[in-house]
Parts: sequence; structure tokens; C-alpha cells
Amino acid sequence: MDDRPLPMVPPLKLFAEVYGSGPPLIILHGLFGSLDNWHTMSRRLGEGNRVFAVDQRNHGRSPHSELFSYDAMREDLRQFTVERGLPRASLLGHSMGGKTAMEFALAYPDKVEKLIVVDIAPRTYPRQHDHLLEALGALDLARYRTRREVEDALGEYVASIPVRTFLMKSLKRAEDGRFSWKMNLGAIQANYDEVNRAVPGGRVFPGPALFIRAQSAQYISDEDAEGIRALFPRAQVVPIDAGHWVHAESPEPFFQAVRQFLNS
Repeated sequence: MDDRPLPMVPPLKLFAEVYGSGPPLIILHGLFGSLDNWHTMSRRLGEGNRVFAVDQRNHGRSPHSELFSYDAMREDLRQFTVERGLPRASLLGHSMGGKTAMEFALAYPDKVEKLIVVDIAPRTYPRQHDHLLEALGALDLARYRTRREVEDALGEYVASIPVRTFLMKSLKRAEDGRFSWKMNLGAIQANYDEVNRAVPGGRVFPGPALFIRAQSAQYISDEDAEGIRALFPRAQVVPIDAGHWVHAESPEPFFQAVRQFLNS
């Protein structure tokens, strides 16, 4: 067991939407995302749980900060559970949100009922979003008057329609009509290697854990099982035929896997 003190960082007050009633379930989105990407699934999971869909720092409607690390996001989440009166809750995290959930479960195992990690392993990942960061940063949003114009301009850099649609959810318009990104691109760019780093070893989460693996993506490999169970010995890995955005591409199999795990 790792008895070293956790790095302490000042937490931010996170924005969240609440759905349904029942045992608490906190949902954490991935990089470039927001709780809005989870609205449909949050509402459905709210049929059996009190769902707290959260915007992580530098995303959505939560505050921006130059500090962008898993230590910071872990402590944001800890503060959120205190503010919402949640001494214990289940966690569901996708991609970057999955690593935040892993870090929280390892640091505060008594606060986590069950852990669900969607399409991410605790290992280090290579840089793979530089083209998206460059695309988002290249757009001079002051030039555009409509969302369609922004999306068309983004299409010159990002060919995938689903990816463009996903990114466009983070576009906002001020009262004066000017566009901006909800996410803090500067902080994400400056700390991008932090997003890709491994979850530190030395601690173990003894509770139930479900890792959902997208079979059409490359985020969880056969070789990752050993690393997962080193930190989460009760983990089960469930494959779903989908790409990285599993909950959007295969919502029914995803929902059934999560619901069965939460009810078990």
C-alpha cells in the first residue's frame, strides 16, 4: 500500500446536472467533452440512480484554470462529493474521465461504491489529439456569424462528421453574438502530456470495477488486463462492438452492461 501523501491542489466548484433518483452515480466525460454529451444516457440511467453528470475543469460550464492535471480533477471531484453531501457514490468515467475516476477510487476507496471505466486503461498513451488541438486553435471564431459557418470551417481540418459534431457541442455564443469554445484550449494544450500519463501504482481499489472496452477502438488491448487488475483486482472487462464513444454508438448494449453491473 502506498502511504505517501497525495498532492494537494485547490479544488474548483464543478458544474453539474442531476437526473433521476436512487443510489448516487457520478458521470465524468472525456477530453474535449462535457456533460451534454451524456444527456441521453444520464437521463436513462437516472431511472434507477440519482445521476450527477459533471463538467470537469476547463470543460463545459465548469471554471477554467491554468492548472490541469489528474491530481486537480481528483480533488475537484472530492470537493464535489462534499458539497453535494455524497459520502459514497458509484463513478462512471469515459476516457479522460475514466482516468479521473480511477485516480479518485485509488485515493479515496471508501468513497466509491462501484467503479465503471469506459474505454481507457491505466497506462500511458501516445499523443493522438494534436490534430484536433491544432484544428480548434486554427479557427478565428471572430470571423463567423453562424454555427454552420464554424462547422464548415472546422470541416477543412476534421473530416469525420461524428467528431465534428462532438466538438461543436463545445461551441458557445455570447450575448454580443461572438463565438468561443467552452473548453480552455490553452490549458489543455499546455498540459496535454498530463492527460496521457499513466495512473500511478502503489494503491489498490478493492471494490467492484467494470472496464468497458470498445472493440473498434485501440484504447484497451488484451495486454492491458494485467495492468488493470494490478490496481483493480476485482475488475471485469466487458467488450462492446463500438468505437471510442461507446455510449453514443452502441447505447443499448452499453446501458445494459452498466445497469447490470450497478444492480449486481
